[in-house]
Amino acid sequence: MNIITEVFEHSIMITVFVFVMMMFVDYLNVVTKSKIQKLLTSRHRFKQYFTSSFLGAIPGCLGSFMNVSLYERGLLSFGALAGGMVATSGDEAFVMLALFPKKAILLFAILFIVGIISGYIIDKTAYILKIQPCGPCHLTQVSHGKECHCFDFRGTIESLKNLSLSRFLILLLLFGTLYGLFAGIIGPADWGWKKNSLTFLILLANFIVITVPEHYLQEHIFNHIVKKHLWKIFLWSFGALLFVDIGFKFWNLEVFVQNHMVWILLIAALTGIIPESGPNLLFVMLFVNGTIPFSVLLTSSIVQDGHGMLPLFAYSLKDSLWIKFFNLIIGLGLGLILFMMGY
Repeated sequence: MNIITEVFEHSIMITVFVFVMMMFVDYLNVVTKSKIQKLLTSRHRFKQYFTSSFLGAIPGCLGSFMNVSLYERGLLSFGALAGGMVATSGDEAFVMLALFPKKAILLFAILFIVGIISGYIIDKTAYILKIQPCGPCHLTQVSHGKECHCFDFRGTIESLKNLSLSRFLILLLLFGTLYGLFAGIIGPADWGWKKNSLTFLILLANFIVITVPEHYLQEHIFNHIVKKHLWKIFLWSFGALLFVDIGFKFWNLEVFVQNHMVWILLIAALTGIIPESGPNLLFVMLFVNGTIPFSVLLTSSIVQDGHGMLPLFAYSLKDSLWIKFFNLIIGLGLGLILFMMGY
C-alpha cells in the first residue's frame, strides 16, 4: 500500500509539472503570435535544419507540429522535417525536466545537434535513393483563430466574476498542488532550487489561468492540454513508476535488464515507433533508477516523437513511414555506438 501511495504522490507532482510547462510553451507561442516560428523560417537548407531541430528540441509536441505545418507549406525539406523529429522527445521531455533537469538539458542539446546533422544526411540519402517525398499542400492556410488579448484587465475581472467550471477546476488543481508543496506532502522535502522552481512555475501558471480569456482557456488549456494530454501523462507516469518499483522489489528487474541490455536498447527503439509519448516513459523511469545507461535513453528519444507525427500521418503516410525508418536507423546506430563505448 505504501508503494501505491508514494507512486501516486510522485505521479501527481510529475503531471502538474508537465501541465504547467505545456501551458507555458503554448502560452508563449500564442502571445508572440507565432513570431518565433516566422523569424526562424527560411528556405536556406542549413537554416532549415537549424530551425526544425530547434523547434523539435522544444519540450512537448508543439515544435514538431510547427515543423509539420512548415513542411506542408514547402518551407522545410524532407530531411529538415526528419531531423526535427530526431530532435523531438515528446511529452517525456517535461517529465525528464522534472526528474533530472541537468541531464535532460544535456540530452536536448545532443538531440538538437544530431537533428541538424541527420537532416543534412537524410536529404542527401533521399536524393541518392530517389525518394520522392510529398510536395507542399497549396491549399493549406494558416488559421490563427481568435486573437488572444492575454492582459485585458477588464476581461480578467469579468472572467473571475463569472468563474467557469473549467477555470475553477484548473485553479483548484494548481492551488491544491501549491498547498501540497508548502505542507511537504508532495515534491522535494527541503526548500532547494527544485522546490523553489516548481513553486515559481505553479504561481506563473496561476497567473496565466487567471488572466487568459475564456476562449483561450477552453480551447488551448482545457480541451487540448487537460482533455487530450493530462490524464494520459498521469496514467502512464503512474503505471511506469509502479512497474519499476514493483519490479525492483519483487521481480529482480534490475538484474534482468542489466543482463539483457542490448535487447532493452532494441525494445526502446521499437517502442519509439509508436506515435504516442506514454510507452517511452518506462525508459525514463528506468534511467532515473540507474537501471539503463544514457545510450538507451538517447535511442528512445531519437526514435520516438510523441504525438508530433500524427498530423504527418494524416498528410502523407509514405513520408511518415520513411521518416520513422530513418529515425529508427539513426537511433539504433548512435545508441549502439554509445553503448559499446560504455555510455
